[in-house]
Amino acid sequence: MADVIHIVLPAWQFAALLLAPLAVLAAAAAGLRRLVRRRSMQNGDKDWSVPPLADAAGATIFHRWDIRCKLATLIVYSFLVASIGHVIPAIAAVAVSVLALVLARSSPARALMRLLAITGFLAMFLVVMPLSAPAHPGDTVLVIDGVDWMGFNLRGLYKALAITAKAAAIALLMEPLLTTAPLPVTLHGLTKLGAPDMAGQMVLLSHRYLHVFRHEAERMASGMRVRGFRKRTDIETLRAVANFLGMLFVRSFERTERVFDAMRARGYRGRFPAPVDLKMRPADLVLVAAWLAAGAALVGYDRICG
Repeated sequence: MADVIHIVLPAWQFAALLLAPLAVLAAAAAGLRRLVRRRSMQNGDKDWSVPPLADAAGATIFHRWDIRCKLATLIVYSFLVASIGHVIPAIAAVAVSVLALVLARSSPARALMRLLAITGFLAMFLVVMPLSAPAHPGDTVLVIDGVDWMGFNLRGLYKALAITAKAAAIALLMEPLLTTAPLPVTLHGLTKLGAPDMAGQMVLLSHRYLHVFRHEAERMASGMRVRGFRKRTDIETLRAVANFLGMLFVRSFERTERVFDAMRARGYRGRFPAPVDLKMRPADLVLVAAWLAAGAALVGYDRICG
């Protein structure tokens, strides 16, 4: 295909181009994990309480924003960001999300941990798409000297970068969405927007008791280590792990029954009381218009880039 621009690189330069960004990404992820682990060790005794999603400070516009407007607006804005197809508008969406983090006074460490959770998935795009994108007229393809069948398409790289930037923008936006209001209030807002009330109750109870069951598993694992248990590749280890999982299931089921009986004793009849009285103000609608205008501007800029 004569219109395709081929740039021949030595094998070591091609390998460096392909592996260096992944190595930097892996090093950053490992450093962040080490930092989080070091902070948890400095705290001394483990905190067995359920970590709250909402931050203590509530003086920002995101904290004062009506939860129904905030949910609907940021979800619609996320769909607008997902429709972007070019790199520059996607990077602009990341900048908007970072600005939202600053305005909401969200924790940078928690935002980075949220990005870390999707790092492996996004790294796959950065590797697979440039190597698998078919060459079109006008594309620039990097090839290894003597290996013409394997090419690194820069158009595929730009597409992968756009997908990565969009995913990062949406993931960062979830931090001010979820941490600027208590979880019961957020789920109450979803219910008011038409989500099933039982689904909100299940999410709330799951968030509470997943941490409880995790702490229970950690206590059981500590007890096994104190009694001399060490993981090995033998039948005894498999039997011990199977007993561990069975006991964890039994204890979780028994705790669930006790919790449900306690809820019924306190008057639970299939519905939780409303945590707050929601009141919409004119300022909430102004914020809705501002965010949707920003999303429309990004989509319009993306269409101009095309």
